Amino acid sequence: MGKPKLRNLPDLSDRVAPNAEIAVRVTPKAAADRILVQDGTIRIYITAPPENGRANDATREILAVALGVAPSALILKRGQTSREKVFVCQA
Repeated sequence: MGKPKLRNLPDLSDRVAPNAEIAVRVTPKAAADRILVQDGTIRIYITAPPENGRANDATREILAVALGVAPSALILKRGQTSREKVFVCQA
């Protein structure tokens, strides 16, 4: 059984720029994977638990799909153990 398809994600491609910092707030162990943008703040809900970096990896993957870049183009700059994270886009 493969990963479920990510659907109905907002288009965040306008935030892609070389070395752009993208701040997000993550909620792990959610009922479903989704992204909400409220007042310019990106909130990411993921089903992965915050253990052994699984939540960070899942956040990177869903954010990459919404941005339209490869997951390897996103580097976690701050927030390895926090809900408030900052990714740097290397695309």
